[in-house]
Amino acid sequence: MVFGFERSSSEVVILAIVNLAEILLASGDATAPCLIGPDGSVHATYGSLRSDVATLAADIAANTQAGDRVAFAIPNCTEFVIAYLAILYAGRIAVPLNPSAPRAEIDREIAVVSSSLRLDVAAVREVLDNGQALEFTAVEQSADSVAVCLFTSGTAGAPKAAMLTHGSLLANLEQVQSAPGLAFQRNDIALGALPLFHIFGLNVVLALALKAGAALSLVEAFHPAEVAQQIATTGVTIVAGVPAMYQAWLAVAGKLTDNPFAKVRLAVSGAAALDERTHQEFATRFNVNVYEGYGLTEASPIVSTTAVDQAVRSGSIGPALPGVLVRLVDRDGADALADDPGEIWVKGPNVFAGYWNDDAQTSAVLTDDGWLRTGDIAVADANGWLTLVDRSKDLIIVSGFNVYPAEVEDALCHHDAVEHAAVVGEPDERSGEHIVAFIVVRSGNDEPTPTQLIAHLRRRVARYKIPARFEFVSELPQTFAGKVVRRALRSDTTTMSA
Repeated sequence: MVFGFERSSSEVVILAIVNLAEILLASGDATAPCLIGPDGSVHATYGSLRSDVATLAADIAANTQAGDRVAFAIPNCTEFVIAYLAILYAGRIAVPLNPSAPRAEIDREIAVVSSSLRLDVAAVREVLDNGQALEFTAVEQSADSVAVCLFTSGTAGAPKAAMLTHGSLLANLEQVQSAPGLAFQRNDIALGALPLFHIFGLNVVLALALKAGAALSLVEAFHPAEVAQQIATTGVTIVAGVPAMYQAWLAVAGKLTDNPFAKVRLAVSGAAALDERTHQEFATRFNVNVYEGYGLTEASPIVSTTAVDQAVRSGSIGPALPGVLVRLVDRDGADALADDPGEIWVKGPNVFAGYWNDDAQTSAVLTDDGWLRTGDIAVADANGWLTLVDRSKDLIIVSGFNVYPAEVEDALCHHDAVEHAAVVGEPDERSGEHIVAFIVVRSGNDEPTPTQLIAHLRRRVARYKIPARFEFVSELPQTFAGKVVRRALRSDTTTMSA
């Protein structure tokens, strides 16, 4: 079954010739603030941003060739925004990198895309401070021209550079803006705390705010109490975050005298699953419902969201956005039956163009007729509301039975002494695989015994889903968004078994 719907050409029009940066810069009034600091001061108006972008774009164009990749490792600040837009404005390909990554990783990623130019804060400031403001016309691009190369998180393997086009990025902005309950408005102030080098911060926060002519309250480093104060001081109305951010705000809630989220009209979470406890506690403490969504870099990124319905459905990731089609496909390549799990396949103008110089990996995820195979497993109800089950690559097969790690992890986390849990498969000559659980004990609790954990699990999951071994660790390997890197745990099981 296919969920979602395609929109007619009269509803969404992605022009054949388009420059995303030019569109974003034209959205706000010249005197309207677009970037503001923690204290509410205006760092840039739409008018000043247009001038700075044109100046830097002229310099980039003079020092590169059409189609060149321009890498930049810049934190969340005004210079990041100027650099990103200027690269697109000049008709080059932006390659945002994690500024806190080790130098070796940055060099490796730059080598993958053969970047011809690198920018940092100092380089951007030098051009803007020493050069003259220039009139520079945005370079025309086709909708399928690559705008950005973004490195995927690599939770399922080595990072790859996903190619997002001017058209795919713009399409997702249009899809979000047409979704009831989700659209940004001109008088909104969005919190810019998510890393802008990541697709969530880049297109969901920065680009959406600019597309709407709204403002962005920039956060260079996330400290929960300080950012909560910034939300109150700058009058933030939209918060986009990952589960770890909402958990951090709850952890410091006792130190906050007032409700800093009093003006927030929309709060969304993505990049990792938001647990029900965090959702409920945040609503109770701050009177804000956090809506959950689902997306991935290769979809530019949003696929679905619960924000389309005022009735909050904890655990669901909602229906597909307007203009996005979703299929659930079983292991045999057929559409999954109702209420049965299947791999999420996505189709729409927001789907990426492939991985940079990697035809094999591209063909592994893009079908000949344009479907993106996400590797994520979900079930759907009759109305097309999706609930994530797990990653297909994390599936464990025990004696022929499918075991989705998330189900076992959720059951473990209902034990009073378990703070976090992750399970992986380990080769087993008799059963094919058996399950190994990695557990972080909740502060103030004694380490539970395997017998206690097994007794707890027997009340919640089938016998074949119970781990054969329990390992207690101080923390789990995670991405910045809070996703557990299970492949790192699988390598640990190999080491322990050797």
